[in-house]
Amino acid sequence: MNQTVVGIFDTAQEAQQAARQLAAAGFTQDSVDVASHGANQSGNASGSNYYNSTGTATEGVADAAGRTGDGISNFFSNLFGGDDDNDASSRYSHVARQSGSIVTVHCQSAEHAHRAAEILDQAGAVDVDERAAQTGYVANNLQADQTNQATANTTDAGLSAQVIEENLQVGKRVEQTGGARLRSRIVERPVEASVRLREEHVNVERHPVNRPATEADFAAFKEGEVEITESAERAVVGKEARVVEEVTLGKEVTEREETIRDTVRKTEVDVERLNDTTTNRTGYTTDEEQLRS
Repeated sequence: MNQTVVGIFDTAQEAQQAARQLAAAGFTQDSVDVASHGANQSGNASGSNYYNSTGTATEGVADAAGRTGDGISNFFSNLFGGDDDNDASSRYSHVARQSGSIVTVHCQSAEHAHRAAEILDQAGAVDVDERAAQTGYVANNLQADQTNQATANTTDAGLSAQVIEENLQVGKRVEQTGGARLRSRIVERPVEASVRLREEHVNVERHPVNRPATEADFAAFKEGEVEITESAERAVVGKEARVVEEVTLGKEVTEREETIRDTVRKTEVDVERLNDTTTNRTGYTTDEEQLRS
């Protein structure tokens, strides 16, 4: 199945380079056309015509431009099926008028067409959709598209207005509002306690005596020693640790009810009969009003 691949380039040099790459890839000279924007061979200038710079026998854009008032539009119209309202045909024609050269490759199979498209892309062919948007194609046709869309909506499905209503949704989140920290430390303070201590002391007393000695005195009349010791109490300090208090951290949960107040929006639609002098208000706010209507 024969297929045609078209590449649009900004300059004639880029187009010629693409043609050389196609020839190196095995495409014959008869299947490749290079058309450059500008004056034709007779010296006449035309803003929408191209001239064939390859001299091939294959009909390309330049051949169509030489025989019609707007060869570019006719060429792409025939290429995309001959429909004047074809958007692709109009888009390609618009971009071609803004560019310098067009390379047309006639392929014998889909595989050859895919290979030709890859070579043209690598050679620097412009992106038609991107270039069309940059050069104002979308803006120039936007009004017509909107008119056609509005006509289609009116005739086929009618116009519609969406009624949007906001609903209040209340959720909950947890945030820190306070707390308590328990920290322990060691402190010292002076203390005192009273204790009663006992001490012993030896007293020596001499008393003069003048009496006759008795048998007991003669029994004790010999050498010997008598010893008496003294003792005293001393204060002994000791410490005992005792648990005197416990400090506990805990949480108590309480609940309260809070009322949230806010505003919500809703779309109200007013319908005005163009052939009546009164306006019927249909901006229903409740289902009951809508049922009554």
